[in-house]
Amino acid sequence: MSDRPTKLSDTARNDALALLAGWSYDVADMALKKTYMFGDFSEAWAFMNRAALLAEKMDHHPEWFNVYNRVEVKMTTHDADGVTELDIKMATAMEAFAS
Repeated sequence: MSDRPTKLSDTARNDALALLAGWSYDVADMALKKTYMFGDFSEAWAFMNRAALLAEKMDHHPEWFNVYNRVEVKMTTHDADGVTELDIKMATAMEAFAS
C-alpha cells in the first residue's frame, strides 16, 4: 500500500469545491485557487503564518503570492498531477484561518 496521495475524480473535486466558498478549479494548472483580501498586511501575514504551520505539519505546501492585504493561493498535489484530499484539507483549514 502506498502513502502517495491520489488525484480526486472530477466529481469528488467538484463536490468538495461546492463546500469551499470562493475557491475555483483552474484546468490549466490542475489546481484549486482563491484570492483572500484582509484588512491590512498584518492580518494577511497572520493568515499566512497559520497556514504555513499547518503546511509544515502536513508536509503539503501551497503556492502563494502576497501583496499588502491580498494573498493569492494555489493548491495542487504535484506528485498526483492534480487535486487530492491534501489540497481539500488545506483549503478547508485556510477558510477557518481567514474567518
